[in-house]
Amino acid sequence: MKELDYCRQKAEESRSSFLSGFRFLPQEKRDAITVLYAFCRELDDVVDECSNPDVAQATLDWWRGDLNKAFGGTAPEHPVNRALQHICRDFSLPKDEFEALIDGMQMDLVQARYGSFEELKLYCRRVAGVVGCLIARILGFSDGKTLQYADKMGLALQLTNIIRDVGEDARRGRIYLPTEEMQRFDVPAGVILQCRPTENFTELMAFQIKRARETYREAVSLLPAADKKAQKAGLVMAAVYYALLNEIDRDGAQNVLKYKIALPSPRKKRITLKTWLFGFKPRPGAPERA
Repeated sequence: MKELDYCRQKAEESRSSFLSGFRFLPQEKRDAITVLYAFCRELDDVVDECSNPDVAQATLDWWRGDLNKAFGGTAPEHPVNRALQHICRDFSLPKDEFEALIDGMQMDLVQARYGSFEELKLYCRRVAGVVGCLIARILGFSDGKTLQYADKMGLALQLTNIIRDVGEDARRGRIYLPTEEMQRFDVPAGVILQCRPTENFTELMAFQIKRARETYREAVSLLPAADKKAQKAGLVMAAVYYALLNEIDRDGAQNVLKYKIALPSPRKKRITLKTWLFGFKPRPGAPERA
């Protein structure tokens, strides 16, 4: 299927940690995750690469319309949506979760700051929580509480992305760290936008990392025992991101303003294999390097 080849190429070009945990899945589920990732990547590219917000908005509107075709029984225009039409049918994926993802991307076009953590959580729910739920549906579950785990794990992963990308986002004029927390730690927006780390900024980032670690632990505690085996691939992905979070902490969280931390491929592979065999158990504090 040409549509699937397009999605695979899109995924390969990204070199993202997102797909690390899914290499052990059966082909059908691995392909479905790849299509989902390609859909997310296409939307993200609209927001990140389109300099004119009006054009970006029109493009997202087009994606919403093409998504309607995928769920309406007619042939979508974009190859990703044509592939998506197949996996949504095969895995009973709900349209509203894809629509929520587009809603989250639209937030990036109109909102560059978040006043409180509650506001930020809404954004994270739309751009990551629903993705976690879609992945959980593809992997399969027997207990409805698994979707609560998936939503919470999506939050943990997105918080990790936000921490890693503080400098990169600042160079785009965006700050995802809640304004209330910046004020609490006496970190003016200029410190972040001008990429000038201070001692207060380091303390602010330590707070962000601590909360992200706690979110991973909360997510894992929500996963019903009956579904741990089915959801193993998602836990592998979480372990890779958790290791990334700890690497940011070890490197010095203030350095996120200077460069983007990434795990080398051999280390991601070690984490993947270790987690597949022994599970993922995030512990308080920064564990030893994997």
